[in-house]
Amino acid sequence: MNEKIKSSIKFSLIIAVITFVLAAIFSSLSSSVLNQVSWILGLLLVLVIVSIGIVFDMLGIASAAVKEAPLNAMAAEKVKGAREAVIIQKNADKFSSFCNDVIGDISGIVSGAALAVVIIEIANIFQGNAGSSFQLLLSVVLTSLIAALTVGGKAFGKHFAINSSTSIIIVAGKVIYLIEKNLKIKVLPGTKGKK
Repeated sequence: MNEKIKSSIKFSLIIAVITFVLAAIFSSLSSSVLNQVSWILGLLLVLVIVSIGIVFDMLGIASAAVKEAPLNAMAAEKVKGAREAVIIQKNADKFSSFCNDVIGDISGIVSGAALAVVIIEIANIFQGNAGSSFQLLLSVVLTSLIAALTVGGKAFGKHFAINSSTSIIIVAGKVIYLIEKNLKIKVLPGTKGKK
């Protein structure tokens, strides 16, 4: 079998396992938090989850759109995070897949599940007044609103990512640089946890 195909299959399997683990963690955390907070805080949590999906979608698009030359120039000038930004650009397919497919899609799924919990909680508060017709209306309105925010946010994020890809990837590189330097965690291939 071709080496590139083997590498692609291996990466796909690793991403599937990571997605399974992260989805389980995020779903468990959001469910346990939602069961302990008011519906207003629950709705804010849903908006935070949607925002995470939008930001990571933007990062994935920016990594695919960014040009290597300005990043190399910044790396040559020893700009902190520029070396990490170059590594992101060189691994754009994997970085984009992780950001868009893993984090972005998990955020969409978890926000939907979290919204369902919030809708049930709100409906239980007003159950005596309107019953199931209220719950249906509430479900349609909130689901449509979250869907519109998600799609609209991602559309804006894509525009911003394509037109400001260098700035976005430099910021991502700086964040990764700080994580690797301060927490001694290897985030990207070809970098060291200790600087």
